[in-house]
Amino acid sequence: DATFALGHVLNYPNPFSTNTKFFIEHNRNGHLLNVQVRIYTVAGNLVKTLEETIFSEGNLYSDMEWDGLDEYGDAIGRGVYVYQVTVKDEEVGDKVTQFEKLVVLR
Repeated sequence: DATFALGHVLNYPNPFSTNTKFFIEHNRNGHLLNVQVRIYTVAGNLVKTLEETIFSEGNLYSDMEWDGLDEYGDAIGRGVYVYQVTVKDEEVGDKVTQFEKLVVLR
């Protein structure tokens, strides 16, 4: 077994104004994975958490979408945000994390 790793992690479109979709490449095909995306302001304040448990049928997960709203359902302001992608292999217990940036245009 190879070390659990993420390949390309991105959101598209980026920048976005109404919604964006996350694309997460991993090397755990055929495993039960917990995928979590946490969006932060550049100051480090948590804006939104997206989470889903999936059975990976391939090495690319692209079913997570975000509408640009915070935890309270309010539209976030324009600017640069940081997001943390954490993928945990529920079968083995391994976990991997990667940070990326996204831009909101309103």
